[in-house]
Amino acid sequence: MDFQNRPGGKTGSGGVASASESNRDRRERLRQLALETIDINKDPYFMKNHLGSYECKLCLTLHNNEGSYLAHTQGKKHQTNLARRAAKEAKESPAQPAPEKVKVEVKKFVKIGRPGYKVTKQRDPETGQQSLLFQIDYPEIAETIYPRHRFMSAYEQRIEPPDRRWQYLLFAAEPYETIAFKVPSREIDKGESKFWTHWNRDTKQFFLQFHFKMEKLLPPPTMPVPPPGVKRPPPPLMGALPPRPPTSDSVPPPPPGGMPLPPGAPVPPQMPPQIPPPGPGIPPPAPLPPLLRPPLPTDASGNMPPPPPSS
Repeated sequence: MDFQNRPGGKTGSGGVASASESNRDRRERLRQLALETIDINKDPYFMKNHLGSYECKLCLTLHNNEGSYLAHTQGKKHQTNLARRAAKEAKESPAQPAPEKVKVEVKKFVKIGRPGYKVTKQRDPETGQQSLLFQIDYPEIAETIYPRHRFMSAYEQRIEPPDRRWQYLLFAAEPYETIAFKVPSREIDKGESKFWTHWNRDTKQFFLQFHFKMEKLLPPPTMPVPPPGVKRPPPPLMGALPPRPPTSDSVPPPPPGGMPLPPGAPVPPQMPPQIPPPGPGIPPPAPLPPLLRPPLPTDASGNMPPPPPSS
């Protein structure tokens, strides 16, 4: 049945593509693939002439655009010329020996355990800097081996959870195991006299001492200067309690004359004011004249109370 002449149909829409169309489609697919995988700026055989077209210096072909050149590079002619050029260069160039790789001899030692050590805490009497002195004993150290050391961050090791407050000082010397010391993560003073190492070959002891840098103390906060004529309040005492606020239910102080007595109550006798005894070496005071003596207390009936019993 012919479907080409039906209403709404297009002539040639259902036909088989010709050979030229297939080649055109193949070259377009190759060009798109070459654009994604090949950089023509790095191709030694790609050249743009003065006319604006492109040439292949290997095959001596002319191309109108970059896509045409890329499609040519994927063709049989260009690939054959590339293989022929590679065979010719391999035949003409002399055989060069491959460069020898540097062979690093791996030192194999049998670990014999951990070395002895001694750590001493010190403080510089002049600067007040804290320091640590390490003494590591290597009596069975291998010949031509010098002890090594280095500082390791807490995030490099895999033994303990990382903590930025600490760092590790490692010592290594064959055939002993590597040991590490956990020290505060403070800045190290690398001065000439503040950081030094010494290896005693006679006693087979390794010494290392370093100082921590002094931490800068923050200055105390300064209070603003009050204007002239205004007194500055005193600073609060450490641990002192604030003043207690006045309460409304507090009892008022008694009047100067004492609490008032109810009507009809007897008046208690009032004792004359006592004069303190004179100190040693001071004469007693002279007696008061009759007019200046205080009146004697009386009870409610106007009679004088009896004298106190003499002891």
